[in-house]
Amino acid sequence: MEMVLDVYKRPYNPLYPVICMDESPKQLIAETRIPVQARPGQLARYDYEYSRKGTCNIFMANEPLVGKRMVRVTSNRKKHDWAQFIEEIAGRYKHAERITLVMDNLNTHEPGSLYHAFNPKKAKTLLDRFEFVYTPKHGSWLNMAEIELRVLSTQCLNRRIDTITEVRAQVAAWEQERNNKNSMIRWRFTTEKARIKLLHLYPSIDM
Repeated sequence: MEMVLDVYKRPYNPLYPVICMDESPKQLIAETRIPVQARPGQLARYDYEYSRKGTCNIFMANEPLVGKRMVRVTSNRKKHDWAQFIEEIAGRYKHAERITLVMDNLNTHEPGSLYHAFNPKKAKTLLDRFEFVYTPKHGSWLNMAEIELRVLSTQCLNRRIDTITEVRAQVAAWEQERNNKNSMIRWRFTTEKARIKLLHLYPSIDM
């Protein structure tokens, strides 16, 4: 935990950007009946019945100190999908000397996934661009990309959407609007606060 918090204290440096990455599934749901249109001042009424249309996966990467994020919607969440998203992040920050990537310990979030998706030379080249920093087990809340995913869910995806095409369109519009506003996360949880609020997690040492 303290390693992650130390990363968040680093001053902004475009040559060494700090990026937070996370992913989340999205259920595709279709209506079985036409919703009742809303009257002025009221919300539309939806039937409790619905039809499942599968799932998609949402990859999120955000740079907290700049207020920028990139979001990609994929059909799957396999090693190959994650590796391609990492390649896209590297392309977005092609002028950076090394990218610090904060993420959780999901089994696809590992260097070996790059070798599943690309030939060894390309995989190694990509790997050398990154410094991977993992949040502790049961500590994914330390990842600011998780906050961005919650904002995306609340502002954009908190309704029934039945196709991945529509999810992509809605997410792209949200991403552009939020980036244009340079919407930032004010992270205030520090190592000093952790040692007070999470004292029970630290070992007790008799001096």
